[in-house]
Amino acid sequence: MRLNKNNFKDYKRYPERIIQFGEGNFLRAFVDWQVHEMNKKAGFNGSVVVVQPIERGLIDRLNDQDGLYTLYLQGVKDGKPIKKHEVINSVSRGINPYRDYEEYLKLAEQPEIRFVISNTTEAGIAFDENDKFDDKCPSSYPAKLTTLLYRRFKFFKGDRNKGLIIIPCELIDRNGEKLEKIIFKYAELWNLEADFIAWLKEANTFCCTLVDRIVPGYPKDTIDEVIKELGYEDNLVDVGEYFHLWVIEGPMCLEKELPFKEAGLNVKIVDDVTPYRTRKVRILNGAHTALVPVAYLYGLDTVGESVEDKLIGKYLHEVVYDEIIPTLDLPEDELKYFAGAVLERFTNPFVKHYLMSIALNSMSKFETRDLPSLLEYKNRKGILPQKLVFSLAALIEFYKGKRGNEAIKLADNEDILKLYSDLWSKCDGTDSGYKTLVSTVLSYEKNWKMDLNKVEGLTEAVTENLIKIEKQGIAEAIKSVM
Repeated sequence: MRLNKNNFKDYKRYPERIIQFGEGNFLRAFVDWQVHEMNKKAGFNGSVVVVQPIERGLIDRLNDQDGLYTLYLQGVKDGKPIKKHEVINSVSRGINPYRDYEEYLKLAEQPEIRFVISNTTEAGIAFDENDKFDDKCPSSYPAKLTTLLYRRFKFFKGDRNKGLIIIPCELIDRNGEKLEKIIFKYAELWNLEADFIAWLKEANTFCCTLVDRIVPGYPKDTIDEVIKELGYEDNLVDVGEYFHLWVIEGPMCLEKELPFKEAGLNVKIVDDVTPYRTRKVRILNGAHTALVPVAYLYGLDTVGESVEDKLIGKYLHEVVYDEIIPTLDLPEDELKYFAGAVLERFTNPFVKHYLMSIALNSMSKFETRDLPSLLEYKNRKGILPQKLVFSLAALIEFYKGKRGNEAIKLADNEDILKLYSDLWSKCDGTDSGYKTLVSTVLSYEKNWKMDLNKVEGLTEAVTENLIKIEKQGIAEAIKSVM
């Protein structure tokens, strides 16, 4: 028995109020789930019509199941593992604009449509000069959206009350602003009238966002067990973690139009998304990157076992609370709450997050995620943060490519791998040899965007830690900075 409206007794049909570009795992586990929650708990009374952003996708599967699918949420809450599943009933239908472009454009004529949401991958918000304004579906998402907005402008004769609120979820900084700029670029390229450009500016709102939820997606390895548990077939089963956060930079009127709070959802409408983005990058991503070389060299393989380990767990806790949080400007209680949630998420027993999967391009990750905290700590406190400095030393040791007798499968840009290969092959094991190695790495401005040897005391501190790791072993070296 396949899941569809005929065999799902609680099926409901809601007015289409949201156009969503993208039918993938993330949007279904994040946005569509939240719409489902708002319908159940806050009387939102709206559904999502999904537009397939590329030629091949899941729209046919979605329509075969009348927009229904099962979402498993699993993770840790208040220290206890949680696993639950529910059929999500917030998607009305799906449209493939490559197959029926006119059906897609007719969405613009529906007066109840108010929101546009998207996740077309980081590459989705891009300008393609080859896209034309004609009767053929454009390839890029911004071009598709421009044609939709133009149809709406024409159909409602420029009515300022028929503008849309556009909320992209692509994982790029200032995503709303970038999408808006590209749409204006298409309007100019296609010589669309000045009245339309004025309507775009005055009647529509483009929001920048930050989204956060880990979504493993379709459980292909355990799908037979899942189907047996459910008692029906579902080709769109989705799995996501329990934690979720959506920060939307937009007008406060959104709180009334989208009743997130009433539904108990972790959504913030803010004037500026930047500090929240910085918080996520520095705490969540920064903790991952600082942890990887230390925990892996110590002999651990996953994030979960690293957090549970008495020594490494304490090390990570001190990195986050003692050295990263003091460099951020949001209220301390907010930062500590977020950090607590992050460390709890790291213990999720349902997600096996391998350290080596995070280790890809660790040099550039350290530069964007941890170096800003290290430098800001030095700026504010006048001293170097010992544990972040130790993580940098451990990173240099990690790129030696050995964990005991085991080779580490390093994955980074060719220039980075060559730099380390040359340096470690020439290092003679003397203190001066280690200092030469460290100072050369810290002077590699292509990665760091600066010469880190100019940071007072950093070269000496990293060298001292590297020597300890080499001569005493990683466990004893860690203890020296605790």
